[in-house]
Amino acid sequence: MKGVIVLNRKAVSDKILILGIDGLDPRITRKLVDAGKMPNTKKFIERGAQREDLVMLGGVPTVTPPMWTTMATGAYPCTHGITCFTRQNKEDLDVIEYNLFSMYCKAEQLWNVFAEAGKKTLVWHWPGSSWPPSSQNPNLHVVDGTQPVGVNIGNSSVDREKVLVATDVTEGITYREKSVKDGKVPCVIKDLDDIDDSSTIRDKVFSLQIQNIILNYADGEAGISDMPFDVSLSTLTSAEGWADAPADAKEFFMLHSGGLIRRPCLLLKNDQGEYDRVAVYSSKKDTEPLHVLKNGAYYKYLADEAIRDDEKVKVFRNMRILEIREDGSFVKIWISEGMTADNDSLWHPVSLFSKVVDSVGNVPPVSLVGGSDKQLIEECMRATWDHAAEWTADALNHLIEKENFEVIFSHFHNVDLQGHMLVKYMGKGKEGGLSAEVYDELMEKVYLQSDEYIGRFMHLIDEGWTVFIISDHAAVSPAHHAPLICDPSGVNAGLMGELGFTVLKKDSEGNVMKEIDWSKTRAIQNRGNHLWLNIKGRNKYGIVDPADQYELEEEIMTALYGYKDPVTNRRVIALALRNKDAYLLGMGGPECGDILLWTAEGYNYDHCDSLSTTFGLSDTSVSPIIMCAGKGLKEGFTTDRIIRQVDLVPTVAVLGGVRMPAQCEGAPVYQILAEEF
Repeated sequence: MKGVIVLNRKAVSDKILILGIDGLDPRITRKLVDAGKMPNTKKFIERGAQREDLVMLGGVPTVTPPMWTTMATGAYPCTHGITCFTRQNKEDLDVIEYNLFSMYCKAEQLWNVFAEAGKKTLVWHWPGSSWPPSSQNPNLHVVDGTQPVGVNIGNSSVDREKVLVATDVTEGITYREKSVKDGKVPCVIKDLDDIDDSSTIRDKVFSLQIQNIILNYADGEAGISDMPFDVSLSTLTSAEGWADAPADAKEFFMLHSGGLIRRPCLLLKNDQGEYDRVAVYSSKKDTEPLHVLKNGAYYKYLADEAIRDDEKVKVFRNMRILEIREDGSFVKIWISEGMTADNDSLWHPVSLFSKVVDSVGNVPPVSLVGGSDKQLIEECMRATWDHAAEWTADALNHLIEKENFEVIFSHFHNVDLQGHMLVKYMGKGKEGGLSAEVYDELMEKVYLQSDEYIGRFMHLIDEGWTVFIISDHAAVSPAHHAPLICDPSGVNAGLMGELGFTVLKKDSEGNVMKEIDWSKTRAIQNRGNHLWLNIKGRNKYGIVDPADQYELEEEIMTALYGYKDPVTNRRVIALALRNKDAYLLGMGGPECGDILLWTAEGYNYDHCDSLSTTFGLSDTSVSPIIMCAGKGLKEGFTTDRIIRQVDLVPTVAVLGGVRMPAQCEGAPVYQILAEEF
């Protein structure tokens, strides 16, 4: 029939798993594999086909939503339209909008093609144009994808993560929101200094619209590693007024939901007369505790309540006692986010939720504390990711074994989230914090965690599956201080203000305000790599004549290239391109700024602002990884071919015997395929 294309290609592999690990660095992975520290990954490489350096040439921008969308569509950002973590508001240049929604994607996703071809397909927490489901085909199943952190984190997290400190010298019972911002909780607390109680970066990211003027490093992505968290403080005294408490017990209070919920606790002795455990009660009148915590043990799924919209809801939390002094003078407890257990609103079909939760347990919370506290990093943050890795692997394996899924696109976020706390300090340490050696060691353990996660899927290769291990990007530890430009979380007023293109208002006393003076601002730098001119007739407060656009772009790029770091006297901008020229890198078009720019190697935040070939200290890089093994692929093979991110989709399509997505721009990696095409 005229105009109809018939696909005559038999599937080489009937079962395909894409195992996405956000932030996994090929350079670090290669080093640890060669050192014998990642045995599962080593076995995977030996059984598969990839480049010797494990590198997949990343697209730009090197940030989560655009690159996961590229690896779903085989299209560049200029084609699929997802050009940063956020998208530009069409009315206000200083407003950006949340971008992890499938309706913004202008290219067809490969999972829809597989579903259309009759394959039972699962898209698991893929943070790039996956939610809401973009096809109603009954073969398509989708879990979350609205944010990168973890399954259900965006809609089930009710109560913030916190640390409880109870001492015999603390006065009263208080709840301090966002009181600790470097991860260090003092051993004895009488008071804590107030800090800026404005929204954290994470709060801003989960908002639909963001208006954030970046004047210092704490305002933007650079502040994530020291994100403030809550502290609950309580006096530790002799137990009084209890229905049933030992004579030598001590009491304190555990506060939740900003202090709206109070749980009385008893500090108890063991048979040797040492205080070593805590019993948490709903009230002093109860004779049975809600839960009992032993010193040092990690507890999962502890049921309790939290406040949401002025109403009590049932939640569960994970907890760990970090320290109990034997004399009963001090208690320190880490408490995870409170998570509701029954939210299936981001599961399609909703029946999938119960199939997973009933089989492998509730969706676990994860931790974002860390900063400069090694104990919090190791015993809390990494412990939650150990739990999440186990739960995710169990869930995916259960769905493979019991629900007969044939094609799976999966995402796991352990390396990236822990990396945001650690990477920038690798190779140099943190002033007033931990040494470079400690940060390198902590990050290595995240990779060993990832190796164990990979090991949970190795059996699939023997069962006839084709497995791809990929990442969207990695992250660098920069040698120098990053300039205040190219941060993805708002308007970068630092360097652009210094160069005179962005002007902020001042109050009556001459202090700079976080408000743009549009009558004097000719350009702003927003959303990571995007720089916009304030043009008359196009922008709400435009002052630049459209006829002057070319000359102003030339002036801005000349100024950016000419700017030198005041310490090193070297350039900080690697590349600046006009919109029309950015197509060379897969950017450009209506979703991109008038100028696209990237910071030079050594002057990066950790990712997003850099070119995908950037290196950093301690063998860090921004390049994503690709490792491939299983049916239809060569075994024990390395290729010299440059494998681009747009090449993943057509390679998977060829192996699966389905057509290319409509806007696919990549090509199959023929060199690693076992059959000639």
